[in-house]
Amino acid sequence: MGYNVKQRRRGEEGKFLTFEDLEVYKEAREFRRKMYEVTRSLPAFEKFELASQVRRAAVSLTNNIAEGHGRYHFADQVRFFLAARGSLQEPIDDLNVCADEEYVATGKLEALKSQAWRVLSLINGFLRYLRDRKSQERSPVRETDTSSEDEDAFILLDEALHSIPIV
Repeated sequence: MGYNVKQRRRGEEGKFLTFEDLEVYKEAREFRRKMYEVTRSLPAFEKFELASQVRRAAVSLTNNIAEGHGRYHFADQVRFFLAARGSLQEPIDDLNVCADEEYVATGKLEALKSQAWRVLSLINGFLRYLRDRKSQERSPVRETDTSSEDEDAFILLDEALHSIPIV
C-alpha cells in the first residue's frame, strides 16, 4: 500500500517529496539548531525568559514551513509561509537583545543574522514559486471562478513580496 500521488510531486527517484526535502526547510532547520546553541550559552537567569522565547520562535519557523507544505489549498500554504517569515523575525530580534546585552560574540551574531537572511530569501523564493505555480493554473477561460479565498491570498502574497527588499 502506498500514496497515490501524481508524478510531478515525486522526486527524481520517484520518492514522494516531503517538507524535509525542501531547501527552505533544511536551511531553517539548521538556523533553528544554531539558535538552540545560542540559548545554551545564555546566562542562567535568562533560561526561562529569553532562552524560552528564542526556542519557541525558532521552532515556530520550522513548524510553519512544515504545516504550510502539508496544506492542500493555495491560500493555506501562503498563510503558513507568511507566518514562517514572521516567525523568523522574532529570533533576529532576540539576536539584537543578545548583542545589546553582550551575551554572544559579534562575529557569531553576524553569522547568525546572515543565515537568517538566507532563510528569508528562501521563504520568499518559495512564496514566489507558489504564486507562479498558481498563476499557471489560472487561465483566462475557466468553467468555474477562482475562489475568493485564492484571490485574497494572491493579493496578500503580492503585497508581501513587493513590500520587502530582495535579499
